[in-house]
Amino acid sequence: MIELKIGIAGFGVVGKRRKECVDRHPHLRVVAVCDQFFDGEGILEEGVNYFQDYSRLLNEELDVLIVCLTNDIAAEVTIAGLELNLHVFCEKPPGRNVEDIVRVIEHEKKLPHLKLMYGFNHRYHESIQDALGILHTGELGRVINIRGVYGKAKLITFNQPDWRTKRKISGGGVLLDQGIHMVDLMRLFGGDFTEVHSFISNSHWGYDVEDNAYALMRTTDGIVGMLNSSATQWRHRFHLDINLERGSLILGGILSGTKSYGAETLTVVRADPDNDRGDPKEQITRYNRDPSWDEEITVFADCILNDKPVISGTSEDALSTMRLVFKIYYADTTWRSTYDIPNPENYE
Repeated sequence: MIELKIGIAGFGVVGKRRKECVDRHPHLRVVAVCDQFFDGEGILEEGVNYFQDYSRLLNEELDVLIVCLTNDIAAEVTIAGLELNLHVFCEKPPGRNVEDIVRVIEHEKKLPHLKLMYGFNHRYHESIQDALGILHTGELGRVINIRGVYGKAKLITFNQPDWRTKRKISGGGVLLDQGIHMVDLMRLFGGDFTEVHSFISNSHWGYDVEDNAYALMRTTDGIVGMLNSSATQWRHRFHLDINLERGSLILGGILSGTKSYGAETLTVVRADPDNDRGDPKEQITRYNRDPSWDEEITVFADCILNDKPVISGTSEDALSTMRLVFKIYYADTTWRSTYDIPNPENYE
């Protein structure tokens, strides 16, 4: 039986969760991990080698590298893995800025035999997959507008490390850390937003990264998107409305490790405005499991084992989503000048 040897760079909450997914896959085995908080080097109970520095991890005999590191070194380690002829799976975001992912793609193009995939696990939630399936049937017509809210109560929640509040390490605040998932989903359902207006604020928590981002966006096809990414949403919230010509797809709540975003539901509205008096029939599906993390790793493993192209979560997906995040930053002229945000369109 083929078994791919996995190394995990970054063994915090996300790294440990990725290991659990790998452990459940019959063709994958974690052989080594690294994290700056390890006290030196050694062997974990299950026989996995551990190191403090990622360079020591990369000296191990590996087939695949999973990158779960801080934004300031994610791109650097991804490139290092590719240059060692490793397939790489990297968590979002791909770096601190658009330039980081552009550098990764430059190296990736020289190594077409390797698989590179980015972790946008929200794409693999059952509610999202079901909504996409309905959208692609065309039964509700074309998308007219999209409204998304993704918010939490603080920039640092559930005893996370504080690097997310430090621009030098993170590159951005709640929009780049959490809101990037909503940006990615809005692109998935609506396409590329080319016109962007925004207000960015750090007035509540007072860090040098944003605690709120508000954006009004439009695609070349006229689809309008409205986004709020917030770290002052006192009751955690995930909500995505996709309004189409003959109905709506309403995604409410998202299953997560914290279980703080409420029940995950998909409401399908089939509109008949001439007869339903603005109160159309709705079909609500409630989801009770989150297969997204396992499914994402399964898809990545399948690409490697069967030499299939990465279709979802490609480096180009990561680039397009990062570019839109930084368009939102750049569109606020005050934010742009205060934090010297370059025009993301300057990076091809």
